[in-house]
Amino acid sequence: MNATHPTPIELGDLARTAEGFARAAGEVALGYFGTRIGVETKADDTPVTIADREAESLLRAEIRRRFPDHGIVGEEHGEVLPGASVRWILDPIDGTKSFVHGVPLWGVLIGIEVEGEPVVGVVHLPALGETVTAARGLGARWNGEPCSVSSESRLDRSLLLTTDEAAFHGHSGEAGWRALAAAARMTRSWGDCYGHVLVATGRAQVMVDPVLASWDAAPLLTIVTEAGGCFTDVSGEPTIHGGSGVSSNPALHPRVLKLLAQGADPAR
Repeated sequence: MNATHPTPIELGDLARTAEGFARAAGEVALGYFGTRIGVETKADDTPVTIADREAESLLRAEIRRRFPDHGIVGEEHGEVLPGASVRWILDPIDGTKSFVHGVPLWGVLIGIEVEGEPVVGVVHLPALGETVTAARGLGARWNGEPCSVSSESRLDRSLLLTTDEAAFHGHSGEAGWRALAAAARMTRSWGDCYGHVLVATGRAQVMVDPVLASWDAAPLLTIVTEAGGCFTDVSGEPTIHGGSGVSSNPALHPRVLKLLAQGADPAR
């Protein structure tokens, strides 16, 4: 693979390989799902389990075996080969809180950057039997079939999602969130990666995460964009490193960002 200028065929192969890795890690995590599993609290006050650690260890071992010159950064085990032209970004279980409560809305996330640009994304939802995979220029696929965002252009006919509305409490974007929620037809907390998957597959129109780590966002820019949508941080920057994430379609995205930023009364 030419890391600087990968061809579409090479990216497609890389995406298929990443999907295979995600499925294997998902099997590891699924083996613990619904069991009485111990939960530790990390320094950042987020939970972690043996399932998270074993799933990420499997991903790392597979990547190192197949691509020894690629960099890896993951939520649980840090970074290797910093500065490599190709970097895999891993979240072995996105939605660990859901996972430990026996709620199936959690996923294995893999994003791949080439020269700092996201080019491959995989979200595998083992407990739901769903997988969304995308590669730059090749579109997005949901369980092997092409998928796309909704064409809905009106917020008052849109389903708005977030992981946890409490994340906005005391946050600078709380007023904007309230304005956006008031403009939407319905608001639900089908969150973490699953909310963004719902947008990419046209089942929801908007997903907002006011706090999002890079490994949480790593596959989302590629997936949502290749599905014909928009993924940015709350300021409108198309990045996985902005600390927040907003997924929607091109018709809705500018209005969503405006409401989030200003908390203005919605003009439908």
